[in-house]
Amino acid sequence: MSNSDDRKTGRLGDPDCKICGGVGYIRLELPVGHPDFGRVQVCSCRQETIRSRIREQLFSLSHLDQLQEMTFDTFDPRGSQLLGDQHQASIEYAFQTAQKFAENPAGWLLIHGRYGVGKTHLAAAIANACVNRDIPTIFLTVPDLLDSLRYTFSAKDTTFEERFEQIRQAPLLILDDFGTQNTTDWAREKLFQILNYRYINHLPLVITTNLLLDELEGRIRSRLCDTSLVQQIFINAPDHRRPQETLDHHELSSLSLHSHQTFGTFNMRTGEKIDQKDLHTLEDAFKTARQFAESPSGWLILTGTFGCGKTHLAAAIANYRASEGFSPMFIVIPDLLDHLRSTFNPNSEISYDRRFEEVRSARLLVLDDLGTQATSPWVREKLYQLFNHRYNAQLPTVITTSERFEDLDPRLRSRMQDFSLCQVHPINVPSYRGTRPQRKKR
Repeated sequence: MSNSDDRKTGRLGDPDCKICGGVGYIRLELPVGHPDFGRVQVCSCRQETIRSRIREQLFSLSHLDQLQEMTFDTFDPRGSQLLGDQHQASIEYAFQTAQKFAENPAGWLLIHGRYGVGKTHLAAAIANACVNRDIPTIFLTVPDLLDSLRYTFSAKDTTFEERFEQIRQAPLLILDDFGTQNTTDWAREKLFQILNYRYINHLPLVITTNLLLDELEGRIRSRLCDTSLVQQIFINAPDHRRPQETLDHHELSSLSLHSHQTFGTFNMRTGEKIDQKDLHTLEDAFKTARQFAESPSGWLILTGTFGCGKTHLAAAIANYRASEGFSPMFIVIPDLLDHLRSTFNPNSEISYDRRFEEVRSARLLVLDDLGTQATSPWVREKLYQLFNHRYNAQLPTVITTSERFEDLDPRLRSRMQDFSLCQVHPINVPSYRGTRPQRKKR
């Protein structure tokens, strides 16, 4: 091999180097007896060549060359100005945690969040920061990782064993979009082998996913739940590509249809001929809804005839919380059941378990029109499971219904009548027949 070939492969140094003269090695002038006496060391010019080659190889395998713009400098740690304080705080915390991890990659970092919240940007920023500090890093989406392994079955330049070892032993491995891969037995086994090897050897790992832990394969989930090794970040924010959906960012929620229903637009009906006692029930419900919106705790149940204002107050609570940067879910119960049924379609992109978990674990859930759903054993069981989970977990919940309590499923009724958790406010005014305020055009 010629000197020019040696230099291309990093075996020799820079021919213009004033330290080694292009040889690539130097011998330090040390006294006899020094432990490094007589040893040669790699010259700094050759080290830079080697680092450059390693960086090129990693970028080629990782496709990081396509993500070089995704750095901590180009990430907005406060997110869109349209976001509320809670969303901005969540993004800022994720940014600071990722930056700290990049400074000293140790343990595992698991980044959760929906699409478009910045998970990939933060993972790529970690990769770019570490590569620039000469930390050998492999960044791959999980489908690309599996494709890279499959490629070796017909490749002439590498073997499966070489590629597999290169990935699982990388000083830092970053796996983006975990859970988007096709879940064949082979894919599950390879991913488990990689993660298990890194788990046993405590090798640094970053994973991004939009899945819940319960949706991941059991063996992998058990390792990701090891808090002695794994630090979890959940980015609670809407898709940055659709900031206009900040107030109603959950696809299940129909809050956008009720954006005009706020406390400021609520009609107290004082000019109508309504019995004063009945009007007091409306005033009490309004006052309680305002208090609940400021600090949601327990359950608030609004009852009354159709058109009495209970849906408006429920939507006003959700809109108030959304304006504060929280993530309420507002949904009409028949629509909720339709969403759950749709997951049984073979073409559904989301599992039933994922959909149901999103609803039952929502930080604030507003269930409108309880009792208007068609009743079947399946419907009764799903509603009971939903109510029972939120009852036991004491999660803030708002329920509206025009049904009499005695006509409801007794299992639901027993929970709604637990006055240590629930406030029940009947609204006795008649249905509103006046002119509705016009919705603002978007």
